[in-house]
Amino acid sequence: MTSSHPYELLSPDVVMDAIESLGYVCDARIFPLNSYENRVYQVGLEDDTPIIAKFYRPARWSKAAIQEEHDFLQELHDAELPVVAPLRIDGESVFTWQGFYFALFPRRGGQAPEFSRDDDLELMGRWLGRLHQIGSAQPFQHRSTLNPLHDMQQAQEIVLRSPCLPADYRDLYRDLTNHIVQWLTQHGQHSDHISLRLHGDLHSGNALLRDDVLYLVDFDDCCQGPAMQDIWMLLSGNQQEQQQQLHIIADGYNVFRPFPKHEIPLIETLRTRRIVKHAAWLCSRWDDPAFPVAFPWFADGRFWGDHILSLREQIAALQEPALAFYD
Repeated sequence: MTSSHPYELLSPDVVMDAIESLGYVCDARIFPLNSYENRVYQVGLEDDTPIIAKFYRPARWSKAAIQEEHDFLQELHDAELPVVAPLRIDGESVFTWQGFYFALFPRRGGQAPEFSRDDDLELMGRWLGRLHQIGSAQPFQHRSTLNPLHDMQQAQEIVLRSPCLPADYRDLYRDLTNHIVQWLTQHGQHSDHISLRLHGDLHSGNALLRDDVLYLVDFDDCCQGPAMQDIWMLLSGNQQEQQQQLHIIADGYNVFRPFPKHEIPLIETLRTRRIVKHAAWLCSRWDDPAFPVAFPWFADGRFWGDHILSLREQIAALQEPALAFYD
């Protein structure tokens, strides 16, 4: 009987065999960590500190794309940015075992920063300024390029093909997403935005504060795109609060690179993209046994009612004036 999903083959023995193929000796202590797209484990080693093993989702990234993620991390690490670069063995960082690409990382603990605190937000702005300065030096060749119009059209197709979308929401979902696509076609293309290498999914869950050092983690979605993609998810609260937060981020960012205030009108476009893609992501991963367990509410019709409401709110937000930013 064949396995219904590749990750069902990733038993503890397979994880240990993969790691020991690189010369380590495991002590059989394996703890799964919070990750849905990939499988990530803390693995105990004999006579050494535990390491983190990341097994990439099959067929998602090419080896060249994963290598670019690793090389970008190493470039940032060499420039003394607080990131966690993968371990290299004989100069290699991307390994294969029984059909899986995997990588090893040193363990880093910490707590999520409080971006309601001005000091943490300003520090994040400084790290982003440095990250984007390095990210602008050369483009990715194998990673994806963020394109809101294309990305939302692709996400729309995934949802409309999915049995997860209830039939009674299908026409309304199609109409609302068509409206968004039409609006982006007319208003959403901005040729003056510089495309650079980004973290791609920077929110408080992808930052760790440890011993007053703010680490940036999980570059799995690193991509080519506008700087504002790494900024807008740090914002929260009402419009006035978000404007204040932008100024605090800019204070740190400007130390290393001019803050991209001309990209502020992109914020609602990027927010809409994330909302549409999130539903498509859940649809496309529903065959992974971990997803129904982690997201039981997704199978509830209430999710789609809330999603439709979010799409309507975003249609209104796209047409409102952008957040004000005063030098």
